[in-house]
Amino acid sequence: MAGLSGGGGGWGGYDDDDWGLSAEQLDQMERDAIRQLAERKASASAASTAPIPASPLGATSPLPSRATVPAAAVSSPLGGNHPATRASLEARFGKVEALSPSRNAVNNSQGSSPKISVHLFLHSSGMIAARFPYSQLLVDAFRKIPKASWNAKERVWMFPPSSLAIVEEVPRSVPGLTVEVHKLDPLVQRALAAALRSKDLRGLYDRIPPHLESKLMPFQREGIRFVLQHGGRALIADEMGLGKTLQAIAVASCLRDAWPVLVISPSSLRLHWASAIQSWLNIPVEDILVVLPHTGGSHKAGFRVAYSNSKGDFHLDGVFNVISYDVVPKIQSTLLDLDFKIVIADESHFMKNGQAKRTVASLPVLQKAQYVVLLSGTPALSRPIELFTQIQALYPTVYKSVSEYGNIYCKGGFFGLYQGASNHEELHNLMKATVMIRRLKKDVLSQLPVKRRQQVFLDLSEKDVKNVRALFIELETLKVKIESSDSKEMIDSLRFAYQNIVNKIYTDSAVAKIPAVLDFLGTMIEEGCKFLIFAHHQPMIDAIEKHLLKKKVKCIKIDGKTPLTTRQTLVTDFQNNDDVKAAVMLDGQEKTLEVSQRDCRPSPSKKQKTLVGFLKRPSASTSAEEGMPST
Repeated sequence: MAGLSGGGGGWGGYDDDDWGLSAEQLDQMERDAIRQLAERKASASAASTAPIPASPLGATSPLPSRATVPAAAVSSPLGGNHPATRASLEARFGKVEALSPSRNAVNNSQGSSPKISVHLFLHSSGMIAARFPYSQLLVDAFRKIPKASWNAKERVWMFPPSSLAIVEEVPRSVPGLTVEVHKLDPLVQRALAAALRSKDLRGLYDRIPPHLESKLMPFQREGIRFVLQHGGRALIADEMGLGKTLQAIAVASCLRDAWPVLVISPSSLRLHWASAIQSWLNIPVEDILVVLPHTGGSHKAGFRVAYSNSKGDFHLDGVFNVISYDVVPKIQSTLLDLDFKIVIADESHFMKNGQAKRTVASLPVLQKAQYVVLLSGTPALSRPIELFTQIQALYPTVYKSVSEYGNIYCKGGFFGLYQGASNHEELHNLMKATVMIRRLKKDVLSQLPVKRRQQVFLDLSEKDVKNVRALFIELETLKVKIESSDSKEMIDSLRFAYQNIVNKIYTDSAVAKIPAVLDFLGTMIEEGCKFLIFAHHQPMIDAIEKHLLKKKVKCIKIDGKTPLTTRQTLVTDFQNNDDVKAAVMLDGQEKTLEVSQRDCRPSPSKKQKTLVGFLKRPSASTSAEEGMPST
């Protein structure tokens, strides 16, 4: 509804259109009514000692009493008469604290100043909002505050956080009024003050390499600028798939003077980070050091590797150093001595448990760094206690007490446990105003490409690849025998054996990858979103399904054994049931699943493929799957 233009506090739930008059005309009618009622009161006091009934506000009502004053006509600024009864005027003004006590001060028989409550709160825009019963004196005072604005839709006055001290003081200095100001909680005030003290680094945005900046989407540019604006300490909480990794790398490129960089990630994403850094920044692979927990295993792309369990000296001398959360407790003293100025913590919700070893070890490293970028697609606003350690990493001087935070946002606590949620809206507004930027896919859908492909390299342990290595050795032996053999019959026999070993390598490599794949799936499960998994081998499919069910993640599975008659039912269940989070499918290469109309956007130039073709395929035999490379 339309607000009062240029001045006026809250009028409650009544609409100016109910009277068919403009706001200015209603104000004039109010002033005329007050004047006439004051005159009648003076006249009535001389003729009778009958008291005037008290108003609901506790002050003398300016409205006529049914016992002393009949229905009257109020002169309209339009030149006509509008009948105004006590009931109609009270319906408009008296029942919702609409009249300012300051206008009614002459009726205060005690001679004391009228009292008004001003409630300050943090608005969703990050501004300070003030709500109070209408008072022209207060309106005039607030209007003089720099950058003050009137939000007509929500009927509140708005101020930048930098004006908080002025907003708290101004109401108390209004003559003729007694004002009670309900301030923001001290924790909120400290957080806003800390954010205001942060140095604005948006001027460094132009340091992003041109080849990287040109690939950024508009919302990603906004995310990078948000982190820089907040002094290089912020939480990017975009939904999964919106390029948080790229945004963090771009922020690091703006802060090149503070290199080297430490990246902390889940163990399954270490090589992914190394690959992304090298790809986007075009730095030599030897400048990227990846810390693994043990010797052996498998790694790709030629990155330098250090092992956290080595008995010799341990050196983190890369320009970018990638480690996992599990390694941090083992090398915390080394990390603190190296004094990294830039730290990126991917999947920062891994630190949600404040008592966990990795959290206790990681916090000092993050708090000591000058610049910290946290990445999490699940900021856990519905479970505020899980957010505490993350924001404590960004602002340790603000979030010093878990009990203070828990009492405000976690419904208090019993025996030190804070598992509830309270003041959810304020917490969300506080996070957005000070440390967090979050976008959902549905909000930026028009900026997203139809489909993106990404390779994620997984680290395999030595025990998982031992059998595969033995097969490769056997393969090389057969290759030498084939090259040295003169008999066609022998060559054919060796080639047959060679092909069998190749096929076995494919199937055994799928089994070897299972532990790493299941570890990687943990990040998907944490996100809580729907996801699809396609694989080529039955052991992989079965292991994934078993893992999801063990983690209590509802899923569907479609493989060669699934009857055609039930496939569509399963797909429909995945599409329409929000509780079904995963679809696990065999041999789904080059196909996709239309999750729902609201989540998918078809390509304007190419018809999007769905699972229709896959659903209509005949059941595949086990032998038909052998020999295909696993994913």
